[in-house]
Amino acid sequence: MPLLGFGTYLLRDEFECEQCVLNALNIGYRLIDTAAVYNNEDSVGRAIKKSNVKREEIFVTTKFLPANLGYDKTKRAFEASLKKLGLDYIDLYLIHLPQGDVNSSWKAMEELYKEGKVRAIGVSNFNMNQILDLVKQHNVVPAVNQVETHPFSQRTEMQNALKSLGIQMEAWAPLAQGRNNLFNQEPLVALSFKYNKSIAQVVLRWLIQKEVVVIPKSANVKRIFENFNVFDFELSANDMVTIRSLDQGSGLIYRV
Repeated sequence: MPLLGFGTYLLRDEFECEQCVLNALNIGYRLIDTAAVYNNEDSVGRAIKKSNVKREEIFVTTKFLPANLGYDKTKRAFEASLKKLGLDYIDLYLIHLPQGDVNSSWKAMEELYKEGKVRAIGVSNFNMNQILDLVKQHNVVPAVNQVETHPFSQRTEMQNALKSLGIQMEAWAPLAQGRNNLFNQEPLVALSFKYNKSIAQVVLRWLIQKEVVVIPKSANVKRIFENFNVFDFELSANDMVTIRSLDQGSGLIYRV
């Protein structure tokens, strides 16, 4: 699973989404994140087909809604996503929210995993108690917990707990959707000048150095390229601490 991917949340226009994903793949992104609720899986699938990138080089993540939780509904939701994406398999399939009959859904996902229809299964927006409950009752440990993570809500304690279980933390909204005046925070502005990088690049690099998978989204091709161009510099240990000081703990955009 690449540490840097392209998110498609709010890319609802089918042609815009298709072009953005195609741009991302052409730039070098190899992780594409979508979800049934985004209503753009078909656009993502078309972009993958139009690209010159081999399918096995692309890591595709999608998720299903709480309304589809439950054994039979999960199986049907998976097949619907697979058809819309036009793929033979999905790399990572996630429960989008911890609501409804999670355990029955996980049983269905374990079967999809064992059948080779999905290469990995995981969860999104789960807290540690919900994850531990899942681990205790089932055989397959979630590969990923995709959860809101950014400088204002860094979730270091959760990341350590996930790591102890062999679960990868993945950050949605890594740039906090620009909220809390992210792009004018003095410590980030200073680091931007120091490394001659944008604030977005500094934040994404910080998360990557923390071994958190990031999936920034943009409809602007220049920003799509900029967000990918974060592997030619490295933040110092002191600068990592500087960003850590921005953690507000409660600075969440969304609460389950």
